[in-house]
Amino acid sequence: MSSRLGFSNLEPALAAAAEALFRSASPPRAVLRRARALHALLAVSSLPSAPRPATFLVNQLLALYCRHSAVADALALLRSTPYPSVVSYNTVLSALSRAPRHAPQAFDLFRGLYASGLRPTAPSLCTVLRAAGALRDGRAGAAAHSQALALGFLGSDIVPTALLQMYSGCGSSRDANQVFDEMTTPDVVAWNCVMHCNVRYGYLERALRKFRQMVSFGLVPTESTLSSVLSGCGRSRDSHHGRALHGWLVKSDELDPDLPLQNALLDMYCCCGDLDTALRVFQRIEIADLVSWNTIIAGFSGVGDGWSAMQAFVQLKAVSCKQLAPDEYTFAAVVSAAAVLPALFSGKPLHAAVIKAGWESSVFVANTLINMYFTNEEPGSAQILFDSITVKDVIMWTEMVAGHSALGEGEVALKYFISMLDKGHKVDNFSLSSALNSTADLAGLKQGEMLHAQVVKSGHEGNICVSGSLVDMYAKNGALGGAHSIFCTIQKPDLKCWNSMIGGCGNHGDSEMAFKLFDDMIHGGLQPDHVTYISLLSACSHRGLVNKGKLYWFRMMNDGIVPGFKHYTSMVSLLSRTGLLDEAVNLINGSPSAKRYPELWRILLSSCVTFKDLSIGVHVAQQALEQDPDDMSTLILLSNLYASLGKWDNVSEIRRRIRGLMTEKEPGLSWIELKKMVHVFSADDECHTQIDDCRDELLRIKANMELLDSGENDLVSND
Repeated sequence: MSSRLGFSNLEPALAAAAEALFRSASPPRAVLRRARALHALLAVSSLPSAPRPATFLVNQLLALYCRHSAVADALALLRSTPYPSVVSYNTVLSALSRAPRHAPQAFDLFRGLYASGLRPTAPSLCTVLRAAGALRDGRAGAAAHSQALALGFLGSDIVPTALLQMYSGCGSSRDANQVFDEMTTPDVVAWNCVMHCNVRYGYLERALRKFRQMVSFGLVPTESTLSSVLSGCGRSRDSHHGRALHGWLVKSDELDPDLPLQNALLDMYCCCGDLDTALRVFQRIEIADLVSWNTIIAGFSGVGDGWSAMQAFVQLKAVSCKQLAPDEYTFAAVVSAAAVLPALFSGKPLHAAVIKAGWESSVFVANTLINMYFTNEEPGSAQILFDSITVKDVIMWTEMVAGHSALGEGEVALKYFISMLDKGHKVDNFSLSSALNSTADLAGLKQGEMLHAQVVKSGHEGNICVSGSLVDMYAKNGALGGAHSIFCTIQKPDLKCWNSMIGGCGNHGDSEMAFKLFDDMIHGGLQPDHVTYISLLSACSHRGLVNKGKLYWFRMMNDGIVPGFKHYTSMVSLLSRTGLLDEAVNLINGSPSAKRYPELWRILLSSCVTFKDLSIGVHVAQQALEQDPDDMSTLILLSNLYASLGKWDNVSEIRRRIRGLMTEKEPGLSWIELKKMVHVFSADDECHTQIDDCRDELLRIKANMELLDSGENDLVSND
């Protein structure tokens, strides 16, 4: 058939058709349909009786397939070509290396190039290096590096740069720097690549050093060069070098900052917290794009300036068009900034705007909305939003665990944690720490031990945040041995770990160990914070160590820590329980908490009852009742004070007042876990299913105590 068509005469026409298709602006599907028709004609011409098509025609079709991502067709054509050239292989190799999903085939095709007896060229090596970088396959990249060395391509203009890009993609910044240092005359692309690699992996000093070398060699950095290094300065919060680069840019005559470079400057100042300069940079951008607006909104969010972020968002909405319509990053940034503001005035209207813009199903935006509701102590709204999202990621589950844990809803937090595991999500450091904090607050040792097993199983026991939460959980549950075991495995305990150990020892009676741990912490170079001193003062209060407590009180003042409510609570308790009632009164009068927290006066009033000090007691009760005239606890304590001194008329008067308040006191609760079930008890509670057994056991214990007491009395009388 092809002989009848006169294929040798038709070949120039086919080549022209392929060239026309290559330059065609028709839809890709139409171009591919016509290219496959040409391919079919080539297949017919490849019969034994027909002349073989010219290689350049095959290469044109290969380029056509690769241009329109028809990789399968390109591979089929290449394999059916009897004598493909190196250019044929390079064309298909280039297409394979550009797409990570096809990159593994590039290695097979490169081996086929060798097997065909052809010698690879520099572009051949570049495609294999690009494939290795796309797959982050350092071993394959190193093998290609060896091939380039053996074939003598390291002196070419393109292979060293491809090596730089490969090592950068594989995370081998050291090898990338070594390749660059061995280059004789690196071009601007190579300089940009090595600087970007160093910035990407956190080696800002190296990137800055390369930048200075580039300028000293007389090469003009491009906008891409400066954008990369400025990004590194922002990531490292290095405003000093960022400002220096900005100054160099202003003085430079060769560079006219484009929009990406201006955005990089804006991002650097926002990351460094310099919002005043960032605003000036933003205002000088002629036509700000969405990246510019998102950056400035995120900058305000980063410094906690919610109102300014909201104002910027409103301005964006005012100039909004199709190209500037807020996207999910805009909403995530402004919602995150608005989390510190009342949800009613900012967060909920933003939530409505998110729904109106069609981003309500975005997990990225939903995570910030959930965090905003928890920050505003609205867990119900967070739960409604969480339930409305069909596809949830691990971050969203972690937000629910951490949010409920932070609000003291430990049982709910643990339920979400268990559900997260049931859904197959992998736990991370944050979710484990939040769950452990919940078990610590619930005094659930069994659950804490199971979470400890989960920590070991998931391989997070080396994380300082998780280890600190483990120490805190064991310490709050009174398992000081377990807390100490975890504490000893931490190489460099942070302040949270030390505070947990000090607080655990102090709260469970081992005050001497708490004091020793504090001394060890100071010798280790850590500075105590307000939590440390709360634990120390509490330990002194439990043991009645007045002098020690005063010592830590004044030491806290010298450390520049302003005493808070809990510090005053511990100190007032210490002074009043040891009979230093006048000192306790003076301490409360000198505190800023005296007018805000009647609890301080109640603590002192309780000790006045113990020591039967009527004059101070009445004064203290008056101070507490001035803030809350109907406070039941204060009235009961005052009644007990009068009763201890036999002033029954006053007792009757106060009790009439209590009855007049008609206030029902909420009962206290106690609970215990037995056989994976938590039993809750309260005073006068008759609802428990085993109430009769509990009552019988109490009667048995009471009888044993009476028997023991009578035995001790007989022993004393015999003596």
